[in-house]
Amino acid sequence: MLPEKKSARNKRLERKKNVNKKTGLMEAVRFAVTGGVCFVVEFICLVLLRDTCGLDTLAATPIAFLISVILNYILCVIWVFNGAKDQGNSEKAGFLITSVMGLALNWLLMLLFRVVFGEDQSLFTLFGFTVSMYMVNKVLATALVMVWNYFTKRAILKNGLLRRKKQH
Repeated sequence: MLPEKKSARNKRLERKKNVNKKTGLMEAVRFAVTGGVCFVVEFICLVLLRDTCGLDTLAATPIAFLISVILNYILCVIWVFNGAKDQGNSEKAGFLITSVMGLALNWLLMLLFRVVFGEDQSLFTLFGFTVSMYMVNKVLATALVMVWNYFTKRAILKNGLLRRKKQH
């Protein structure tokens, strides 16, 4: 009789592992969709601020980034990370700090890419939309900052990293 109970317990644990895997996969998909939406918003804001309002790329970059971060925070809390709605002030502060660090990283990458690749060259025109080098620079910077955002924001919003360190 004991082996049967152990077998049933193992089955329950296995089912729980499978649910956790599916949850993790869906979380990653939701994070990717959120990131895509936020990237499009940020990219459009950057193009409008630079090409329509005439702001320098390095002035437009943080404004567009901040608009995107606000949207990202809202979507992460209500849709991406289960349980993030219950976060405390420590997690909110951690999200803010990592976002400021992400902004600094984004801005520095845009500066670096401007120096290395330039930014005003028109690369091609597609359906009346001219793609300039600063746009490619933005895509590259975003790809690098995306990795930073996922791991830091997940640790803070989902795992309560700051709260746990505080308790120990």
